[in-house]
Amino acid sequence: QVQLVESGGGLVQPGGSLRLSCTASGSIFRIYTMGWYRQAPGKQRELVATITTDSITNYADSVKGRFTISRDNAKSTLYLQMNSLKPEDTAVYYCNARRAVTFWGQGIQVTVSS
Repeated sequence: QVQLVESGGGLVQPGGSLRLSCTASGSIFRIYTMGWYRQAPGKQRELVATITTDSITNYADSVKGRFTISRDNAKSTLYLQMNSLKPEDTAVYYCNARRAVTFWGQGIQVTVSS
């Protein structure tokens, strides 16, 4: 069992930056492939980025070059650095841990608006 808690969301102007964190507890963080997903109002949840146990990363085309996913296994924490934010990045962002089963955080709101 893995418990995931996201933090770092909020309101930011277009072009601004935010860093999301996801702290894991209850299991061995380093054995999980981790990811960030998001869900905008009226839309399905979509992949933002993933990072494997070997730190191989994958990004949605819409965030490539603007977002960076990283992990600190010693701190059991996943990060998402988001730069050059756009209004269309507005969504609830979810942390995800995957191995044989999948665990989700409760989500955190990111709003990009002037």
